[in-house]
Amino acid sequence: IIIIAIIAISHEFAHGIFASHNKLKTKSTGFGFFPFFLPIFLAAFVELDEKKMAKKKKFSQLAILSAGTFANLLTAILFFAVIWVFFILAFTPSGIIYDGYPYDMVDVSGISIVNGVAIESLNYEEILNLTEETGLSKIKVNGKDYVTTRDFLEQQRENSGKIILYYDAPAINSNLESVILKVNGIEVKNIGDLNNELLKYKPEDKITLNVLSDDGEDYDKDIVLGENPRNKNSPFLGIAFSSEEGRGILGKIYSFLNFKEPNVYYKQNFEASLFVYNLLWWLVLISISVALINMLPVGIFDGGRFFYLTIWGITKNEKLARNLFKFTTYFILFLLLILMLKWAKVFFF
Repeated sequence: IIIIAIIAISHEFAHGIFASHNKLKTKSTGFGFFPFFLPIFLAAFVELDEKKMAKKKKFSQLAILSAGTFANLLTAILFFAVIWVFFILAFTPSGIIYDGYPYDMVDVSGISIVNGVAIESLNYEEILNLTEETGLSKIKVNGKDYVTTRDFLEQQRENSGKIILYYDAPAINSNLESVILKVNGIEVKNIGDLNNELLKYKPEDKITLNVLSDDGEDYDKDIVLGENPRNKNSPFLGIAFSSEEGRGILGKIYSFLNFKEPNVYYKQNFEASLFVYNLLWWLVLISISVALINMLPVGIFDGGRFFYLTIWGITKNEKLARNLFKFTTYFILFLLLILMLKWAKVFFF
């Protein structure tokens, strides 16, 4: 409700301001409410005199038509700056978040023991039958220890002789919480801090991790470090972090723009921090989306007439401009119809 009100008011009144600047009187302006199921949204409107507007110079009409989009872009820029300041004041880096466990690709033919039972044949069904229905199962492959779940093995049934198994590590065996705040009382605010603290210890050392539970309460959890599969002299907790390379260009742009370092847990400095942060982000994203959609060369949007006037001004041919305007309108609506049919197919068939 708040976002739509801000966007609608700034958009519509920008039209009115630019119309007044170009000496075009508005018929009426004001606020209104319209129901969209629940709740009821606040709206704003500016009614222009279309006949008088059509008599204005093309540049003046273009300025008035693009004013709403211009206001939406300014709104996005303004609130992006607000987010930046708000984020610094409202959040503090206080821990790390891991999002996976290290794994290895192994040959099925190398499996020798499942949950302490020697494999008599290399039948995949036999391997599945020896795994636990719930929880982790221990699997030995070529002398190395791994763990997995039956569901995970079921998903890999069709793999050609190779499957993915997780390393038999402390984190996965103890179902370690995904947010780690401290190591033996020392705060870890990023992955580098965590690595530096863990390297102070050796395999089989017992450490105490301060972790965050699902209900938001922190508590201490004792962990016995294992051996690193690649270096037996190094301690091994057994947690993994998603790679930046796998996020794609849009993912990297989003990671950069949201002010958060990857895999860092940020503590809220006051209760409504996350709500306000998300509100501001959605305000920026929706402002940009409305600006882009409003300038589409479709008759129902300001961009439709903007496109028509631009083509007319470039070609000096009003008939060509009108025909191109009609074509682009119907073409984009046709593409939208195809997209909606594809969505309907996914949901209902």
